Amino acid sequence: MGPKRVLVVGSLNMDLIVYCDRRPGPGETLAGTAFAMAPGGKGANQALAAARLGGHVSLLGRVGEDAFGERLLGSLREAGVDTRPVARTVGVSTGVALITVDGNGENSIVIVPGANGLLTPNDVAAGANLFREAGAVLLQLEVPLETVVAAARAAAAAGARVLLDPAPVPGGPLPRELLQLADVLLPNQHEAGVLAGRAVPDLAAAWDVAGDLLDLGPRAVVLKVGAQGAIVAANGRCDHVPGLEVPAVDTTGAGDAFAGALGVALVEGLDLLDGVAFANRAAALSVTRRGAQPSMPTRHEVDRLAGARDRYEPPEDAVRSS
Repeated sequence: MGPKRVLVVGSLNMDLIVYCDRRPGPGETLAGTAFAMAPGGKGANQALAAARLGGHVSLLGRVGEDAFGERLLGSLREAGVDTRPVARTVGVSTGVALITVDGNGENSIVIVPGANGLLTPNDVAAGANLFREAGAVLLQLEVPLETVVAAARAAAAAGARVLLDPAPVPGGPLPRELLQLADVLLPNQHEAGVLAGRAVPDLAAAWDVAGDLLDLGPRAVVLKVGAQGAIVAANGRCDHVPGLEVPAVDTTGAGDAFAGALGVALVEGLDLLDGVAFANRAAALSVTRRGAQPSMPTRHEVDRLAGARDRYEPPEDAVRSS
């Protein structure tokens, strides 16, 4: 019997991206330089990332009955994601992200949740079989919080590991129950700083904050620190799993590549530190390409990177330093 499935409960968005020299002021109309439309949404991104890495993946979510929804589902099915649990919702649009990128690469984003906002605990209950088949359940915060909590409860009851990516991070504290249901909390530096109530400017601060977040209830914290890798706090200790040096082009979707990869690694039986090293490689490859879903690497690419120790990886004895 092979590994269990990776179940993602989360959002599907169509990203509409306008490039311009500068962003317009109030009441101003500008001519843009380029336009792109790309599948996105943190749930969809993580599902696609996991599928490209060889995971058996299902996605539970909602889209509208419109062209955007069809395109999103088509790209996921092409990658091997089981999209049958994604409901088509009458009378509401598929989620959309309107993104303006200026000449300096700075962006402004407006998200219209659309159908994502209608994913409910009832949808979670209807998908009970999905949780029983899952070895890992990946959650984010682009669908209603009550639904995320319901999914975490269902995962825990089914014996699946809960991976919580706290993005977009809320202004207030997360429910204590949700944090206690999380087997792995996966914040980046900004998200960790909001949750802990103090900034995380460097690796030393990340080390301390990871321990603080562990005290909030999750069984493990994996605090992502960009190119420097991740701090892993679990079982009363912290470890640093270094990142990889790669030529970065676009960091969009790197966190989703990391989450999807870690879900696959844990379902396949890797321990947490080895799983984080695998996720680091997937995230590193993703930043060498533009876009979110188009940048997600294949399993062959990640495995090949693991063998390039002379170029990318630190010595074995440096991977698990405490």
